[in-house]
Formats: sequence, structure tokens, C-alpha cells
Amino acid sequence: MITDLPFESVYRHGFARVAACTIPVAIADPLTNVDAVLESARACNAEGVAIAVFPELCLTGYAIDDLVMQDPLLDAVEAGIERLVAASVDLLPVLLVGAPLRHGNRLYNCAVVIHRGRVLGVAPKAYLPTYREFYEHRWYARGDDQAGQHIVVGGETVPFGPDLLFDAVDVPGLTLHAEVCEDVWVPIPPSSGAALAGATVLANLSGSPITIGRADDRNLLSQSQSMRCLAAYIYAAAGQGESTNDVSWDGQTMIYEGGQLLDTTERFPDGPRRSVADVDLDRLRQDRIRQGTFDDNRRTTTPSFRTVTFELAPPASDIGLRRALDRFPFVPDDPARLAQDCYEAFNIQVSGLVQRLQAIGNPKPVLGVSGGLDSTHALLVIARAMDRMGRPRSDILTYTLPGFATSERTKRNAIALAEAVGASIEEIDIRPAASEMLARMGHPFAAGELVHDVTFENVQAGLRTDYLFRLANKNGGIVVGTGDLSEIALGWSTYGVGDQMSHYSVNPGVPKTLIQHVIRWVIASGELSAATVEVLQAVLDTEISPELVPAGQDGRMQSTEDRIGPYNLHDFTLYHVLRFGFRPSKIAFLAAHAWSDPDAGNWPPGYPEDERPSYDLVTVARWLEVFLQRFFGFAQFKRTAIPNGPKVSPAGSLSPRGDWRAPSDGNARVWLADLRAAVPQAFGESTHS
Repeated sequence: MITDLPFESVYRHGFARVAACTIPVAIADPLTNVDAVLESARACNAEGVAIAVFPELCLTGYAIDDLVMQDPLLDAVEAGIERLVAASVDLLPVLLVGAPLRHGNRLYNCAVVIHRGRVLGVAPKAYLPTYREFYEHRWYARGDDQAGQHIVVGGETVPFGPDLLFDAVDVPGLTLHAEVCEDVWVPIPPSSGAALAGATVLANLSGSPITIGRADDRNLLSQSQSMRCLAAYIYAAAGQGESTNDVSWDGQTMIYEGGQLLDTTERFPDGPRRSVADVDLDRLRQDRIRQGTFDDNRRTTTPSFRTVTFELAPPASDIGLRRALDRFPFVPDDPARLAQDCYEAFNIQVSGLVQRLQAIGNPKPVLGVSGGLDSTHALLVIARAMDRMGRPRSDILTYTLPGFATSERTKRNAIALAEAVGASIEEIDIRPAASEMLARMGHPFAAGELVHDVTFENVQAGLRTDYLFRLANKNGGIVVGTGDLSEIALGWSTYGVGDQMSHYSVNPGVPKTLIQHVIRWVIASGELSAATVEVLQAVLDTEISPELVPAGQDGRMQSTEDRIGPYNLHDFTLYHVLRFGFRPSKIAFLAAHAWSDPDAGNWPPGYPEDERPSYDLVTVARWLEVFLQRFFGFAQFKRTAIPNGPKVSPAGSLSPRGDWRAPSDGNARVWLADLRAAVPQAFGESTHS
């Protein structure tokens, strides 16, 4: 984190803006091509781009055949590079341009790396295709044996070889490597070793001509290399103006990060085009920290690279954020991807429950149903598990356990749903037992006082679970837990003999914001009766509530989100804490960008248009503080003792036996300090303190 930059700057929060540029080239006319490079470079500069990658041999054109060996052309290339170097003095981006250069007895197909008036280094193409339409060995020497060398460019001696890393000393984590076209098509690309040596941004200057299906191949290679190397991969291919003697060109550009496509441009453009995106250097660093096998691979391959340092001097202004941000990182916006995620989530839960039931003698599932999201979803999972095992759904023993605040609506929904899916249903009123317990404890509620404290709430929550365990004993069953990933993160459960405990839990890997979509997916499957669909829709329309405190004078029932905050924001924070370990200040920055404008970006399919909220930075920070206090400073002792349940999200789970292991007596001080220092206005503090 660059703390001397303003909060609004993307560079403060671990991002670096990069661009993959394609330009119209003039065949064998370096000075004209320099003009085209500079036009795009200046546009990138205006956008705050740190790294701008241009196509292979873009100063001459890729397809110039024997013209590349003519001295007048090669002289013009060197003159063009000198002009680029001089013009770059006032430009922010590191420019990677393709050029043929003389060195020793041969020509090399090179990536020339230029920044603020100097050539930082030159990376020769390591592997030369000489098959099918390619004939590069005729003109160029392979650069794979040039490690440790130097070359004279524009009268200056600079590092030369495929072993160069370019490190921005003032942007933590921004380390660049360049390879050229065919280099990424070989089994072990040079960029693989570079990533193991510390490169986070891998650039490919490409001259690849287009044939049917080759664009998909390039996408696959770039995506795979970015994922395997835990890096960003910037790919820029030649396009308009290249010779079409026997091939054609499409000018494909794209930027991948960790296997995710950040930006691309249309192919076969009629002018300059560029993909621009903010790559997340924090994410890449965190991935490498977490995936220890990445560095283990370095130990056995021992990559050797030289590092060239430079100072980027990133912009301090607010230049926006150039990457797609999901409001719901657990819930894809793409309908097909969401359907696939729901299918996998539901079947992970079902398969886990089937395995557990069959392993312990096929007991009857015992479930408390409240008419809320979690127990509703758990019942759907259990019903499908029973179908898969060929067992009658009447073996599902469901109980509604109304207390002092249970509404007729939710109780009616719970009973109707159980009946609709064919489960056994029984009602047990816990109020008499709760009243007796409160009286024996001398609680003021028993004397008629309206005291609805945590004891009042937990007496009811505990009795519900106590009944379920004893009913499981009586009927040869096991209690199936319903608590979801979001509740586990926040510690929103009653410990011990309460909803924190069960024999086996089906929802602990599914966040609150995803459960409603899985239920919608089950509805959309078309396998449910009309009565079941009607009840499920009623559940989706009901406000989330523990129903432990009676309605107030305004008639409103107890609202979970009024108490602990919106699950929209908590799930956003949970994802970025659990998956990437991001700083709270960065999470606040991202959440404010994602949630400030309800009309911007995409919403998940099925999300009601009239219920699309927005949150400003101050609101984000205040609820983020609640999350941090609960997640880091309070809830771990409950997570340490949670029952078994399947991991669902690739972001992780909170099982103490799996993804998340933490001390039960930790605290939230460093996380809260980071947040309050970054967004002091949310906590009544001066922004100048």
C-alpha cells in the first residue's frame, strides 16, 4: 500500500493500470510506426497507465520478410527507438515495443522496454517458429542463450536477454517480464521462470497471424499462463496494415489476471485499439503467499533473472477503477455461470449429506424449520438427498418451534413447505418451557417486564436446539444444521446448545447472498409442485429475522440486518478477507466503487429491480467496522467448535479443520486501525489528523 497517495487513487490500493495496444502499421516504415506508438502511448499516459504493451515488430511490421535484413531499415529502427526514448521523458507508461535489432553476428526479434527517457532493457524472442506459415529462423537468431548479455541501443549499453525483470521501486509488487509471441506456445515459456523469480505482470508482444480458431488458442494460452503463474498476462497482437501476401491479421488484445479476463478489444479493428485494466497486485501477492507449491516449484527449477529497477511515479489523482467489480462476489452476474454455480453448490451439499447419512446407518434427518432462508434451503437439500438414496421423504422429521416472537406468516410458511415436499411436520410450542426457565432464573420477563435481552433470546434459541437433539435421540435421527457461511463469519448464532451446533450441517459453505439464488435455481428446475414454488417464493419475500424478540410498537419484527448490518456488504467483505486477506481500507475502496451507484454495472439474474440498494463510503466503512469487530474480535470461539459440513465456495470455508484457522482469543485492533486511518470521516474524526 502506498500510504502517501490519496484514498481515491487506485495505486494506493495495490492496483496498477496496464494496456495491451494494437496499432495500424506501415510496412517497413519505422518512423511512421513510431508516430502510431506515440499516439497510443500519449492516450495511455492520459489514462494513468503504468505499462503499455505493443505488438511484435511493430516498428517495422512483422511480415516484411527479407526487407528486415536491409541496413537502411535497421538504421531507421534505431533512429525510431531514439525518438521514442526522447518522447517518453514526459510519459508515465513503461512502453514495450517490438523491433528487430542487430547484435553480434545476427538479428534478434526484440521487445524494447522504454521508460521516461531511457531504455531499461531489451528482451529477445527466445523461440522462433519455423513451421507451417512461419519462417523466422531465416532472419533471426534465437534469444534463449542470451542471458546475462548487454546490447547497444541508441548509443547506450543496456541489459539484453530473456532473463530480465523490470521492478517499479515505488509501486510494491509491480514487476514486469516481456516475452515475444511464440515464447508462450512452448511447454515451458520464459514467463513461467520469470513468475517464479518474482514477475507479477507478464507481457507478450505478438505478431500472430489469424486463422480459424487461433484467437481461442491465444485466449486459452493467456488465461492458462496467468492462472498457472498467478500473474497478470498482457497480450497484444499485430493487426491492421500488416502484409497479407499469404496470411491475415486480427489485432487481438487482452488482459488476464489469475485466469480471469479483465479486458479485451474487438478483432479486425480499423484503427488503434487498446485493452485497459487495473490489475490487482495485492491479489497476486496473496495468491502466491497462500499457494505454497508455487514457490516450491521455484526451489526445484532455480530460475535466474536480473532485475532492472525504475521509478514509476504513479498519479496521485482519482483516475477511477478500470475493472469489473461484482457487488456479490459469491454470486456471478452471468446467468449461465450463476446456474452452474447453483447446480454445483446444491449438489455439493446433497452429496455431502448423502455420504454422511449412509456412513452412519441412514438415520432420519431432524430439522427445525422456521420459514426462513436457511432452514428452507436445508430442507430442499435433505429432500433431494432422500430422493437420491431412494428413501421416503416422510423420513424427514421437521419441527416448527414457535417462541415469543414467531410470526404466523413464517410458521405458516414452514408448515406449508414441509407438507409440500412430503416431510413429516410437527409443532412444539417452546413458550411454556421458556417461561419456566426464565422464571427459575429470576429473569424480569417472567415477572411481566418487557426485558428482551440476550438471555431472553438465547433461552429460546437454546430450547429449540435442545428439543431437536432430544427428538433425534427419540426417533433414531441426526440434527441437520442450517447455519450459513455469513452467519458463521459474524458469529450470529447461539453457542453450544443453540443453532451453532448440530450433528451435521449442510449450509456452512454457502453465504447468505447465494442461498436465495440457489433456491431460485431449484424453483427454475421445474421439478417442484406449484404449492412448493408458492411457499418458496413467500420465503424469498420475507425479511431475515431470528424471531426471538416480539414486534415493537411500530409492529415491525426483529430484523437481523438492522442489528448487524446488510448481508450484501458483509458478504462482500467476507469474500475479500477470506479469499485474499485484503486490508479493510482496500475493501472499503472496492465496496464503495461496487455499491455507490445502483444503476451501474450488472446485477445477478432474478434480483428484484425495486430492491437494489446503494451504499456510500461512510456507510460501507461503518458496517465494515461491525464485521471486523465480530469476525476478528469475537466470533472465532464459535467457529472453532462448529460441526462438520461441506466446503462450497472457492473463496474458502470457515471450518477450523479446513481453510480458516485462527485463535479464539484474537482481536481486531490492527484491522480497525487500518480502516479508521483510511476513512476517518466515517468515525467522526478529522481527515487531517
